[in-house]
Amino acid sequence: MVEPIYVINLGRLYWTGRRRRAPRAIKMIREFIKRHTKAEQVIIDESINEYIFGRAYDRPPRRIAVRVMKIDDQGRVVKAVLALQVKQ
Repeated sequence: MVEPIYVINLGRLYWTGRRRRAPRAIKMIREFIKRHTKAEQVIIDESINEYIFGRAYDRPPRRIAVRVMKIDDQGRVVKAVLALQVKQ
C-alpha cells in the first residue's frame, strides 16, 4: 500500500494575526488532507503538532511534508504523520 507524501504550503498563515498562526496551521493541514484524500476524519500525529508548536506560537513553518496513511478499509479515516522536515 502506497502512502503518499504531500508538501503543504503554510505561507498564508503569515497574513493572519500572530497568536492565531499555529492553531490555524493545524486546521489548514487537516483541511488540505480532507480535500486531497476525500477522507471524513483526519487524525493529526503528535510529531506534526510538536514540529509546528516547537518553533513558536507565532512562527510556524512555511512548508511541511506530511505522509498520509489510511486507517480503515474504505479510506474514510486517515492519519497524517510528519514525513520529513522541509528546509527553507
